[in-house]
Amino acid sequence: MDRLATFAGTFYPAGEAACRREIEAYLRAAEPDVPERPVVGGLVPHAGWVYSGLAAAHVYRALQEGPAPETVILFGAVHSWGVPGPSLAATGTWQTPLGALTVDEELAARLLQDGAGVVVDRPAAHAQEHAIEVQLPFVKYLFPSVRILPIATPPLASAARAGEAAARAAQALGRRVVVLGSTDLTHYGPRYGIAPVGVGEAGLAWTHENDARLLDLAAEMAADGVMAEAQAHHNACGPGAVAAAIQAAAGLGATEGRLLHYTTSHEVLPQGPPTDLVGYGAIVYY
Repeated sequence: MDRLATFAGTFYPAGEAACRREIEAYLRAAEPDVPERPVVGGLVPHAGWVYSGLAAAHVYRALQEGPAPETVILFGAVHSWGVPGPSLAATGTWQTPLGALTVDEELAARLLQDGAGVVVDRPAAHAQEHAIEVQLPFVKYLFPSVRILPIATPPLASAARAGEAAARAAQALGRRVVVLGSTDLTHYGPRYGIAPVGVGEAGLAWTHENDARLLDLAAEMAADGVMAEAQAHHNACGPGAVAAAIQAAAGLGATEGRLLHYTTSHEVLPQGPPTDLVGYGAIVYY
């Protein structure tokens, strides 16, 4: 699979210079409380950078403090129907404005072997998804020669097993990896069909509370709890990606998570009273 930068020019800049400038500005602005131990994984949002770029940059700044990985494994939210399980793009390259990233085909083959019956090679699952793509310019900027392993991960019980299998495959090959899961949080307001306390400051406060439960579970590395919480309260669009990243990070030796940053689209770019808004969180695992 050779995938174009489908969302360049909409979710993030299409030009190399502009893309590089924005990444550098977000990284300068991020001030993460970086753990003393090496970070092996994290959770990042995937909205347009104008809204979620700074939140995501907190995780990337933390990764910048550690050793460069050989491969970044990315579990992405799935926003469309027809993806029946964790789906690899097992070959090829992904384009970014900063240059192409190559899929780690050896690791992909090993994961398809170790995760037989759980993970499949299904490039079509990635065709119109943005959750992974919007991370790749950051990845390319930080680690120019790194390889990637993109996995579209719907919110199913198989997600956690895919994360476990990814960690096993990486360890079997002696691969130095970092794992990222991508999700946005509560989508609140009339536009999204969720407004139990109406709009305005009450809606913003409700969103904060709704997101806090999900983020607490994610920081506690409670993969099953994240899935149940998201299904009950609709506070993550990518709970499968979260569960997979948690289990993969645990398999790579992580024992703790830390919330580095939380905000909402309204607080990043207010446009009148809070009406329709989305939450964004950044967590690292170490």
